[in-house]
Amino acid sequence: MHDLLDPAAVTADPILFAELIDEHVADIVERLNDEPLERAAGALQLLPIDRTVEVFDRPELARAGELLLELPEELSGRVLAGMSADRAAAALRTLDGADRTTLLVRLDFETAAGLKHLLAYPPGTAGSLMTTEFVHVPITYTAAETLRHLREVESSRETIYAIHVLGPRRELLRVVTLRQLISADPAISIMAVGPDREPIAVDAATDREEVARLISIHDLLAVPVLNERRQVLGIVTVDDVIDAILAESTEDVQRFGGVEGTAEPYLAIGFPRMIGKRAGWLCALFIGEMLTASAMQHFEDELARAVVLTLFIPLIMSSGGNSGSQATSLLIRALALGQLRLRDWWRVALRELPTGMTLGAILGVIGMARIALWQTLGVYDYGVHWPLIAVTVAAGLVGVVTFGSFAGSMLPFVLKRLGFDPASASAPFVATLVDVTGLVIYFSIALVVLNGTLL
Repeated sequence: MHDLLDPAAVTADPILFAELIDEHVADIVERLNDEPLERAAGALQLLPIDRTVEVFDRPELARAGELLLELPEELSGRVLAGMSADRAAAALRTLDGADRTTLLVRLDFETAAGLKHLLAYPPGTAGSLMTTEFVHVPITYTAAETLRHLREVESSRETIYAIHVLGPRRELLRVVTLRQLISADPAISIMAVGPDREPIAVDAATDREEVARLISIHDLLAVPVLNERRQVLGIVTVDDVIDAILAESTEDVQRFGGVEGTAEPYLAIGFPRMIGKRAGWLCALFIGEMLTASAMQHFEDELARAVVLTLFIPLIMSSGGNSGSQATSLLIRALALGQLRLRDWWRVALRELPTGMTLGAILGVIGMARIALWQTLGVYDYGVHWPLIAVTVAAGLVGVVTFGSFAGSMLPFVLKRLGFDPASASAPFVATLVDVTGLVIYFSIALVVLNGTLL
């Protein structure tokens, strides 16, 4: 359970209340997020109930579940019952089982059962994002009757911009937009309003990224969630998808940097949790880098005979890691947007191999020019075999950058095929892989080019 204060000990805060009462709800949320939990709950006790519900209905409100637990029992039950179903479920989902039960028992049976149903869906799916408060009418309604129904239910529905027309068995037959409804003849059947086509819909297990893709490409304000009988379970609105994708993008960026993903604000993460989130990846990458030391030990004799080769190890390794990170970034984004499928891996490989070779050749020419310029100007003496060293560096860059591009582009496919998040193919992980293999590529090329001279 959360280490929370006793709600009975939480006193009203008239000072903070006076500062918030005339503010816009978004500004109230921002202010409450910066206040200690006890003081925020104390101010919320004094707000009008409808204003408090507005505050809790904002996805930007942090610690919504904990704040509900801080409020007096009757007030928290009224607020939870007044919230939209999807926001209430999202707040409950942040709590553990005991705290969640504490809040659910404060609700009437029907509301509690509905929230438990939403909480049963796995996080990140359409079912976990949907709200059960949507506008629906039977096929017998006219456009005028539908408009009258909208006026009656407007305050209790998350959105009125999509009207769902249901058949005799409550199956979805049509989705009519508010624009289409307003511009239609009031006397015509609701089924005659709008185009006669199959509604765009998803099932409860659909991933939220797929839901976002459908909403984007079809320019929808909401997408219905159907069961196997095509009955509407709820709807996912565009604002819910945006909130979910922003949270997931934040976690993906963190994973890409080698940190365990979290949607919590930076300052809200305690020191022990911060260490726990960063230490695991850091240790794994450190162990991986130990293989780099092993690779260098394998070429110890070559390094002793041609110390000049060590000057270019950071240059070559970083170039391969950068190329791999570029490819990984592009592929993770393309997979997330549905621009690529797993079966497209070979097309990506055929694209990245020549791309890596070309990029490596460009860097190789720059590297050769740098060595020649430094030698000619007397900045550094690479010895009599400097042309061969330049060729070794150039060839090493081609090999390492090509491998980096290929490995960086294939890792997201491999991870997705194994059921992991492609964002876990983080830049540090790719860089570590390229460091180890890059050393082998570089010194193998050096053995061929410099054989009989420096080696």
